[in-house]
Amino acid sequence: MLISADRLNAQALNVEFVAASIRLTLTDGRAISAPLAWSPRLRDASNAQRANWRLIGQGEGVHWPDLDEDVSVNTLLGLPT
Repeated sequence: MLISADRLNAQALNVEFVAASIRLTLTDGRAISAPLAWSPRLRDASNAQRANWRLIGQGEGVHWPDLDEDVSVNTLLGLPT
């Protein structure tokens, strides 16, 4: 199976927390989500800590400075980082 270069270069545009999940909207219009249980730091964080995020690597990931936590888009997609 071939994976297109576009899928390997997926970039985040926005982050939301919905119920017990983190949801990333990508620049190509896709939305991906994962359970907060995958990241104990995000799961246990306050709403203010979760709201303080920034994109890193031109959208290849998200960083929460208050939590010292990073999430890679490719990791959430199940692709190599």
